[in-house]
Amino acid sequence: MLIFRYGHLGRDLTPQVDSAVPELAFRDGIMDRIRMREQRFDERAYLFVLGALEFCQQRLPERRHISGRELALSCRDLALDRFGVLAGLVLEHWGIRQSSDIGDIVFTMVELELLQSLPTDTRDEFANVFDFDQAFERDYPWCAQFA
Repeated sequence: MLIFRYGHLGRDLTPQVDSAVPELAFRDGIMDRIRMREQRFDERAYLFVLGALEFCQQRLPERRHISGRELALSCRDLALDRFGVLAGLVLEHWGIRQSSDIGDIVFTMVELELLQSLPTDTRDEFANVFDFDQAFERDYPWCAQFA
């Protein structure tokens, strides 16, 4: 679905202990442009979605277009990988409460030409991809042993 345009970001190349996805930071003025269009999400939500895009690409045999569903699932997986049991709380704190919020973040960046999409890409691809409660609470590894 998305092609990431790195020219709009500064990269903090400080290595992370638990993730191969580098930390990202917006260049000056980019977040101001985003805020003018969409105020619901914390800056870290946008950076997290960009990180999840790269996380998804790294898991593929070769770089290619990814679907909204693939990106939403990568956001889920990366959140669990980075934040563990707190994944749902972290995303909620940033304003991400359902998979369609990920689509809203993506298409805000598409509209600002920070990401590129295909004409066939839609926000609907992100709707109901997974249930947040199930992904971040009921399906968490230790919850399964008590079910």
